[in-house]
Amino acid sequence: MLQLQSKIPPTPSGTDARGKTIIITGANSGLGFEAARQFLLLGASRIILACRSLEKGQQAIAALQADPEVKKVKATGLLETFELDLDDYQSGLRFAKRVKAEVQELDILLNNGGIAAMSYQLSKSGHEKLMQVNCYTHILICLELFPLLRSTAAIRGSPTRITFVGSATQIKQESVSKATIPSSTTTLSYFDDKSTFGLARYADSKLFVSAYVRRLGLLAPDEVIVNNLCPGLVQTDLDQNLPAPLGALMRLVRRLVARTVEEGGRTLIHAAVVASSESNGKFLRNNQISPAAAFLDTPEGEAFIDRLWRDTLQDLRAVGAGLEGLP
Repeated sequence: MLQLQSKIPPTPSGTDARGKTIIITGANSGLGFEAARQFLLLGASRIILACRSLEKGQQAIAALQADPEVKKVKATGLLETFELDLDDYQSGLRFAKRVKAEVQELDILLNNGGIAAMSYQLSKSGHEKLMQVNCYTHILICLELFPLLRSTAAIRGSPTRITFVGSATQIKQESVSKATIPSSTTTLSYFDDKSTFGLARYADSKLFVSAYVRRLGLLAPDEVIVNNLCPGLVQTDLDQNLPAPLGALMRLVRRLVARTVEEGGRTLIHAAVVASSESNGKFLRNNQISPAAAFLDTPEGEAFIDRLWRDTLQDLRAVGAGLEGLP
């Protein structure tokens, strides 16, 4: 039986993004585009749309500049697009290098880009594609840009932010808690194996996100607040890679009970700007701190987080990530 979702209230009056520089991955459509639009309305000074296609990024910029609300408030924020293919570590490294060369201050890194797929594919970097796009390249970017986020926090005298778009599917649909990962392999390699791929992979990727957020949140909690949120079911095109019958069903479900893109976008703004420091390392749902996958709070889950973190750092260093000052 379909259930209506709770309403997301308007962003509190007085919420301010003036003077802030913001990076949004997957920003040319859907929630990423809407978040950029809302940040403009809040007075953001500079928004970088990280997109796989620069052409689509420029089209998004034109659409944002033409938006009636943006024009009405005479938003003056600088809009740019930087190339980023989340399917490829090397693209992530090039992106981070450009940011470090051209961006002196970074207030918010909004990791929105992601895919949902039901067929097994390998990424350009050799990992299972859904995990690569939803998790690994984002973590590379987070760690490469972490010093910039910390230095900006020092300038501002207040914490900067890393926010991931996660999902409540991790709570009941994940399969990580049932996995037996041999000691002879890494966590990443285990999930690269085609035999481990299944219908739970999207939910598993969002459990990974929650695991990474917990560890990132320990690095500099007074300087960089790290959280992840579930926007709920939203009227986006996330289902475009699903098999036709399932995709059609999901589109019908979205029409019946999904939040509007504007309402979903407000959940991103809340996590990235409004949520307090208590959200550091936490998962948010309906704009409230909420339990993530129960497995992560067990001794086995804590051991998994430690192992995933070690394996990920090893993987990132192997592809040339600097990871300054990290263990």
